[in-house]
Amino acid sequence: MSGAMVNGAISVLIFIGLLSGMLYLVQPSMVFFPSRDLTATPDQWGLAYEDVAIDTADGLRIHGWFLPHEGSNEVLLFLHGNGGNISHRGESLRIFQRLGLNVLIIDYRGYGRSEGTPSEDGLYEDARSAWRYLTEIRGYRAGQIIFFGRSLGGAVAAKLVTEQQPAKVILESTFSSARDMASSLMPVLSKIVVLRYNFDAISHIDQLQAPLLVLHSPDDEIIPFRLGEKLYEAADAPKQFVKLKGDHNYGFIDSQPDYERTLGRFLRD
Repeated sequence: MSGAMVNGAISVLIFIGLLSGMLYLVQPSMVFFPSRDLTATPDQWGLAYEDVAIDTADGLRIHGWFLPHEGSNEVLLFLHGNGGNISHRGESLRIFQRLGLNVLIIDYRGYGRSEGTPSEDGLYEDARSAWRYLTEIRGYRAGQIIFFGRSLGGAVAAKLVTEQQPAKVILESTFSSARDMASSLMPVLSKIVVLRYNFDAISHIDQLQAPLLVLHSPDDEIIPFRLGEKLYEAADAPKQFVKLKGDHNYGFIDSQPDYERTLGRFLRD
């Protein structure tokens, strides 16, 4: 091999190394899009609520809202996606209130009024802490708790089922793993970049022993529909897959009223 070829190969390797390092460093800003400002509170949507502060095992305090529903003994743990904060989930909170559920929605660390900085293990601990709050402070039994995870929150919910078994699980517009997402978005680069995050929902979902509802839109422009299908296929029965209409962020609205009816049937069955 000539000296020029060797130098060229070395240059390529250096370029790949620098590119991989740069992409490794910027991955947090590619995964987490937190907003600190709360733009609304449930009372502005006509919903009663309580401010909640939850202490995590690693010494942080995360913020959430508990929305009571008179006469209901079930509670939905709402794990939202990677952008914004709890104040951007008003329409979903109204839906679950109409369906007759108490709701606990939390902001992950670094989101809204929650302390800390987002990380994969941190999000898992936040969900774990929310479970402890519901069972130890609010007194709910596992059979009264429903997990709802949208987008990234679905991967967080899938991890939580490896530790706790709820009554039911709803995963909406969720991916199978961070590796699958990277392969979809960057087919070539994903093979040379070291991923900082796993969010390996597909390796966790088969531990679920409760009924599962998966919802995803073929028109989802952020998380490919086939990744939602892949996650569904990895789960054991009983399970149900429902196609939504519309894009990633507004598919649940564009799919109304069928969306709410589907949730209602799943919750009643």
